[in-house]
Amino acid sequence: MKAFSLSGHAAIVTGSSQGIGLAIAHGLHEAGARVVAHGLQERPGELPEGVTYIPCDLCDHGASAKLIERAIAAEPALDTLVCNAGSFFDVPFLEMTEALWDKTLNLNLRTAFFTAQAFARHLVRAGRGGSIVITSSTNGFQAESDSVAYDVSKGGLVMLTKSLAVSLAPHGIRVNGIAPGLIKTPLTSVWMESRANDLLKHYEKKILLGHVGKAEDCAGAVTFLCSPAASYITGEIIVIDGGLTTSQIGKP
Repeated sequence: MKAFSLSGHAAIVTGSSQGIGLAIAHGLHEAGARVVAHGLQERPGELPEGVTYIPCDLCDHGASAKLIERAIAAEPALDTLVCNAGSFFDVPFLEMTEALWDKTLNLNLRTAFFTAQAFARHLVRAGRGGSIVITSSTNGFQAESDSVAYDVSKGGLVMLTKSLAVSLAPHGIRVNGIAPGLIKTPLTSVWMESRANDLLKHYEKKILLGHVGKAEDCAGAVTFLCSPAASYITGEIIVIDGGLTTSQIGKP
């Protein structure tokens, strides 16, 4: 269906040098969008040709606005934003420090807010509508042990998605989100591989589809939400977890 095509659209995906963000950048590119990718590292070799790459640290003061400026310079018709940048820095609650708390909330929540603001200001000035997709997590709905700061940041992104949908609807800007569950990425592989015989098996038994997700499993949902096929959808969050949060007990 042409409604799922992103031909004629231009998107920027934050945190797209690896993992879920990289898969999303690939998905948008395959759907026909012109894509600007972003990360801390130098350009990853896995990015398709024709994708612009901008390295910068979004936690730096004013970096969100500068990133959007650079993205617009590369793609003047920019109309799609995927706020995906984020990471996990938690320690047990009684060991949490102000520095780690600030690092988590700054990267996961604050940068999403100000990147979305800079992007929306551009669209409003240009008199154009657009789409924003925010990557939250199932941790935004259900708490996890030793993940207080991360859980809070992802819960904040859930409400940020809904609040921005309200604020930006009058400007023709849709705002939606995804909430991935357990997805194998460079960030999660570290503990998955070291604990493959205990915790991972426990999760796989609880996931209704029986296996941990791949980063590519998130790309389709984001592409859909950015496409004309989702033109009457805003303020919604698609959970991508293989059924992890659906069943209270899990599989027998």
